[in-house]
Amino acid sequence: MRAQQYRDPLTSGARRRKEIPTVVGETGLVVEDPVSGFCGALVSLGKDGALLEDAKGRRRVFPLRPGGFLIDGQPVTVIRPAAEPDKPQRSASGSVRVEGLRARTARGGRIWVEGLHDAELVERVWGHDLRVEGVVVEPLHGIDDLAGAVAEFAPSADRRLGVLVDHLVAGSKETRTAAGVAGPHVLVTGHPYVDVWQAVRPALVKIPAWPEVPRGTDWKTGVCAALGWGEPADGARRVLGAVRDFRDLETPLITAVERLIDFVTAPA
Repeated sequence: MRAQQYRDPLTSGARRRKEIPTVVGETGLVVEDPVSGFCGALVSLGKDGALLEDAKGRRRVFPLRPGGFLIDGQPVTVIRPAAEPDKPQRSASGSVRVEGLRARTARGGRIWVEGLHDAELVERVWGHDLRVEGVVVEPLHGIDDLAGAVAEFAPSADRRLGVLVDHLVAGSKETRTAAGVAGPHVLVTGHPYVDVWQAVRPALVKIPAWPEVPRGTDWKTGVCAALGWGEPADGARRVLGAVRDFRDLETPLITAVERLIDFVTAPA
């Protein structure tokens, strides 16, 4: 009886199963379903499979399975893209949000703003940052007696004072007032706008620009009259209620507030 010759399947001509390549299912990838012949670009990958759209705009869903599609006539396995790492959440000011925040004990330092609307706007955009840093914002209701208020506050190295002023431009009364209180423990910054509303981008409240208000007329009253907004309280709800984050504000105000926060939180 003739002995059978041993053939090693690893070295002989035995056919091996061809490895099917994998392809990441990115939007726009063109593949073909080998069963139906439907060929189209990948629109999305959902829980039910791959949604394809052909050149005529027809859409069909096909299951994701090994070797389930053809590219240039060759079988491929379409896989889901790797999940992107979670990005840090941002606060309204653009800073990294601190989750599970417990507001720290208030610092001795303070930030003063001219009025309630200024305080509300700063809180809306920078409130998270202020609580992280333990900074309190207080409205002054005007700066006519800023020098007296600063003297009473008695700023020091561990009790710094930042003041946000409207209409801080060369030659203005506000600029002269600010110069009279400036010191190593007091920083006065501001913006060029007559009122803090004007630091809100006009497009946000669906106007092309803030109207000109005649000298001698209360700015908020004049704006509301020109725009048909009713009383200043109605205008405040419209303007401040529209602001969501720092991108809704003009750069000079953003810069001024950021400088004040940095100043009052700097190490003594």
